[in-house]
Amino acid sequence: MSGSVLFDAPGPRSKRLYAAVGVASIVALFLALWFVIDRFNEKGQLTAAKWKPFLTGEIWTAYLLPGLAGTLTAAAISVVLAMIVGVLLGVGRLSAAVWIRWPCSVIVEFFRAVPVLLMMLFTFALYAHYEVFPPEQYALAAVVTALTLYNGAVVAELVRSGVFSLPKGQREAALAIGLTGGKTMRLVLLPQAITAMLPAIVGQLVVILKDTALGYIITYEELLRKAEQIGNFKVNLLPALIVVGAIFVIVNYLLGLLANRVETMMRRRGRSAGGPLTADPIDQTGGAGLTGVTTGADDTSDTGS
Repeated sequence: MSGSVLFDAPGPRSKRLYAAVGVASIVALFLALWFVIDRFNEKGQLTAAKWKPFLTGEIWTAYLLPGLAGTLTAAAISVVLAMIVGVLLGVGRLSAAVWIRWPCSVIVEFFRAVPVLLMMLFTFALYAHYEVFPPEQYALAAVVTALTLYNGAVVAELVRSGVFSLPKGQREAALAIGLTGGKTMRLVLLPQAITAMLPAIVGQLVVILKDTALGYIITYEELLRKAEQIGNFKVNLLPALIVVGAIFVIVNYLLGLLANRVETMMRRRGRSAGGPLTADPIDQTGGAGLTGVTTGADDTSDTGS
């Protein structure tokens, strides 16, 4: 019997073939890893002396912690601005007014197509030429601008797709009870869309954190830049890159855990905010009521007494 509507379940011969391919892939991966480690070891890149500086406080206080602070600062500012820009552009693309929808669509499509690094280089040169910010802030401003524009455009598409994924009855019901189009979007559609697209939005936030490393090209003092400085100072570039990579993995993992917790809380809040109406047991007069619903007759009797 077929295991899926798309393809038949593999037979004994196919299962043996899949197992053999899997084992061969694992063996090839370990051989490649062993080859790389062996070559690095021959060059003296994995000796204890190369890793010893990371056991001292100097490397952490002078390089790694300031680099981590720079990375988190750029990422935090970019996340807030990208969410604001993304929601505004996403709602703009859903607007019924052509003069709002078309400019928002052009902006989103343009900044989704332009590479982030190119935007960083352009805005860095622009800010330096016109002296928009203090000189020490040129790199940070360029990194934040590029990440905000690109990721804001991506978030806008996530918001738009989230709204489109909702049942049409949501909009129709909101309009039927007298809500305007703006209130329908703000109070009914947008909260559900953001909740539904939260995993994708969280993934984009992780991308923002990782893309701060591109600031290395414009001399922004973030983790990758600090890794290069450590490598030049201690002549241990490979261990420095490995340590910085491990820091990125840990920070992204913690961000993922936090985002999953926020997502769970939002979903629970959405389920408990307006619980489903449940029918009361049939009363002595043969009628059935709805829990939590007060009838007009009750209101008038109370006011009259």
